[in-house]
Amino acid sequence: MTTFTPWLSLAGGAMIGLSAVLFMAFHGRILGVTGIVRGAIIPAGFADWSIRVAILLGMVTGPLVYLALFRDWPVVEIPVTRTMVIVGGLLVGLGVGFGGGCTSGHGVCGIARLSPRSLVATVTFMATAFATVFVVRHVIGGIA
Repeated sequence: MTTFTPWLSLAGGAMIGLSAVLFMAFHGRILGVTGIVRGAIIPAGFADWSIRVAILLGMVTGPLVYLALFRDWPVVEIPVTRTMVIVGGLLVGLGVGFGGGCTSGHGVCGIARLSPRSLVATVTFMATAFATVFVVRHVIGGIA
């Protein structure tokens, strides 16, 4: 059973949206994490690389802020095996390559820019997610 956390979800979504807006306002670029990682690995120049690395370091150290504020790690329950998590991660990586970016990039940044490609991508992955949950929960009786 999935735990419903509307206030935490709203706060997280607001922070993601705000960070995308601020990145666009201050740097004139889209906050697409896939592109940021790619540019950190294959840099175009030091200034560009340093911005990308700073963003990635913020993402990695963000949980430490949570730990400092709440004095404990959040409880994360993943009701599948580690192998399934790894396979899922690889499939997501393939989807990012074929889809020209990640779901969050298309859903948050692309739709905000009224990108037709992002609108199609977002509708496609949302429809696929709805269908997958329906099949897993109601057809084969899983716990997703």
